[in-house]
Amino acid sequence: MPKRQPLPIRPPADPVADAPCPLCGRVLGTINIDRHHLIPKTFKGKEQFPIHKICHRKIHSALTERELLQAYHTWEALRAHEDIRNFIEWVAKKPSDFYTRTYTANKKKFR
Repeated sequence: MPKRQPLPIRPPADPVADAPCPLCGRVLGTINIDRHHLIPKTFKGKEQFPIHKICHRKIHSALTERELLQAYHTWEALRAHEDIRNFIEWVAKKPSDFYTRTYTANKKKFR
């Protein structure tokens, strides 16, 4: 009788890696991941959500902490913001591990 080969041991699936990004909807993957506070830490926000680093940087380049607190403290509100909506359309075509520098909008500097 032939000897049976042992089954390969697979590492457990990473639930964060397989989850969608709450902003852009792409799979998170395992690299370039940050955590975002919908209520900014500055204003005692505690709950954190895994999010692509590029998506996180876009949020903070487009909006101030006060704007996040007052009007953009839900994923739906963030996705409705014009700059972020345009960003999501652009980044949707990129792989989940894509990252590039995010530039701060000039208009944010003068608020």
